[in-house]
Amino acid sequence: MPELPLFPLRTVLFPGGVLPLKIFEARYLDLAGRCLRTGEPFGVVCLAEGPQAGAGSVRLEPVGTRAHIEDVDADRPGILHLRCRGGVRFRLAAAPVQQTGGLWTAQVEDLDDDPPQPPVAAMQATVAALARAIESLRAQGALPPPEPLRLDDAGWVANRWCELLPIPLAAKQKLMALEDPALRLMLVDEYLRDKQVVGD
Repeated sequence: MPELPLFPLRTVLFPGGVLPLKIFEARYLDLAGRCLRTGEPFGVVCLAEGPQAGAGSVRLEPVGTRAHIEDVDADRPGILHLRCRGGVRFRLAAAPVQQTGGLWTAQVEDLDDDPPQPPVAAMQATVAALARAIESLRAQGALPPPEPLRLDDAGWVANRWCELLPIPLAAKQKLMALEDPALRLMLVDEYLRDKQVVGD
């Protein structure tokens, strides 16, 4: 079973999502250099408990997402700015191990991609609201979701909403780990209607 280097963060990376990272710790500078040389991804896992940097006991969520480096900038020595794209989700198949130097690794098994599935008619208000949110982000100069927009795909719509919504990390993690994209979108739709972001 393949072993994957892990980057524990207090964030949840969704497939297809964009993750900007500022790297300065030696273990992650080495990891970024290796990934840039080989083209291989690293794993982003949500840090449920423990420090994000330095030593100490940590608890990692069992499902994460492979991160592919798309762009890199080095404006100062010892600091890298990465732009990563979320790829395939994975499940930890064994307890993570902290290697010499502090880098976490684990054996993982990849999860299936969301099957292409159009949003049902009842979700069209939520789809339209996402399209408006994306246009608003563009108008503000904020980073929009990566092209192409896939508003006809339930999993993609749900994932982009999950990135935007001000919900706890634990809730984002549970939504990301759901293997049914229609259920993920339905839960997002219920939240938006409860908050009166969308109506009937």
